Amino acid sequence: DVLPSPEEPPPAVSITEIRQYLRAQGIPFHDGYSCLHTPSLFAGGREEPAAAGGPYTLFIDKTTGSFLCTATLAEGTWQDFQANVELRHRGVPPAGSEEAEEDVRRAREDARCIWERALPLWELLDEDETRNTKAMFGISLLTDATLKRFGVRYLRAAKSLVFPWFSPRDATLKGLKLLRVEKKGDVIRYVEETLPRFDSYRNLFGLPLVGRRDTELVLTGWELDALALQQATGVASLALPRGATSLPPVLLPYLEQFKRITLWLGEDLRSWEAAKLFARKLSLKRCSLVRPGNLQPRPLEALNQGLNLTKILRTALPASHKSIVSFRQLREEVFGELVNTEQVAGVKWARFPELNKLLKGHRRGELTVFTGPTGSGKTTFISEYALDLCMQGVCTLWGSFEINNVRLAKIMLTQFAGRRLEDQLELYDEWADRFEDLPLYFMTFHGQQNIKTVIDTMQHAVYMYDITHVVVDNLQFMMGHEHVSVDR
Repeated sequence: DVLPSPEEPPPAVSITEIRQYLRAQGIPFHDGYSCLHTPSLFAGGREEPAAAGGPYTLFIDKTTGSFLCTATLAEGTWQDFQANVELRHRGVPPAGSEEAEEDVRRAREDARCIWERALPLWELLDEDETRNTKAMFGISLLTDATLKRFGVRYLRAAKSLVFPWFSPRDATLKGLKLLRVEKKGDVIRYVEETLPRFDSYRNLFGLPLVGRRDTELVLTGWELDALALQQATGVASLALPRGATSLPPVLLPYLEQFKRITLWLGEDLRSWEAAKLFARKLSLKRCSLVRPGNLQPRPLEALNQGLNLTKILRTALPASHKSIVSFRQLREEVFGELVNTEQVAGVKWARFPELNKLLKGHRRGELTVFTGPTGSGKTTFISEYALDLCMQGVCTLWGSFEINNVRLAKIMLTQFAGRRLEDQLELYDEWADRFEDLPLYFMTFHGQQNIKTVIDTMQHAVYMYDITHVVVDNLQFMMGHEHVSVDR
């Protein structure tokens, strides 16, 4: 496969079936927010799971049935879990978590080398350099104590801040994120790079600093925001690895201990939409959201402007809305829509100004149908159109029933690179690496399909990868040509 594709969804399992199975097997469990908690099958290789009084370190996702043991980092599907229970009954010790693949192992080795070359920010040779570096990243107000606490370093050669990712189990270095600043005129752009790559980068930055007794948490979309929040409010603060782009379900077990989670992901409407989406995964009843606005920018910006971050956290809105609301409760939201008309119109296409005039932008929950005769360029255009959004962080799922994924990926990679790679094969790896970092997934169907299977796959992808844009090419193919009834 050219890119990670959401495999066909595993056989669906309901939360009722999971509970019944655990009871039938005599495995104690208790109900969490997004997961069921049970004693680990993997800890210590014992034949029986730990007694009910022991720590419950195995978490089963209520939506998918996938499990993660935070003590051993063993993980797998619901079917894997059942297989391990069967093996335990036969006295076979369960398999531990698999050793990292070669690529990931090499990436971790590279990360370790970079980490050793990077210097703690407060140990740069002279004060001027420290001052200028902090100013460049807009972190002049962050104290050395805060930077030290989170273990932030600076890599001179790459002019990058280095954020470590330590294993929550044994505090070994698992990976890094590098952040550098690019200036074009007055516009400042932050460029991130992660080792290992994003698909195996499962970091909640700041996790080792969270105490067992902490019950309140602020989730941010950026490492520097987590630093600012922790310094200004003292509340446990974590940063999501891909910001407002996605919240991978595999991270949910680490968030189960918190009774209250405030999502403060950024300062634009897309962060606000993402926060509402993530709150559903985390369980609405414990989540509050900080609404972006002029007086509530992202945490680092708020710190730099001298705003009171504790006060902003207090104004966070509960995520769970009752079924009936009054205008008074909607008043602020309506105002927000009027102030941010441009953002409300959706994500603009960078390369299709005419399309922006027609459609204003890509908004979630809308259906756009493109029609045209065979060979008129629908697929070519739509792959360019979807790529444009995907490069801006819109998580995209492709269902191509007409041409196979390898050909489609080749078209998109060529469009992405803006050159004929068949004439410059030496550049292939460089462009393929960059293309692989896009939040882009393909369904593995071809030809006529049962519509229920397709919808199930889409729902699975939305939960797993936070998909906000689905492309179906084309409807006729998906339905089969005969008897396309009006209903379908």
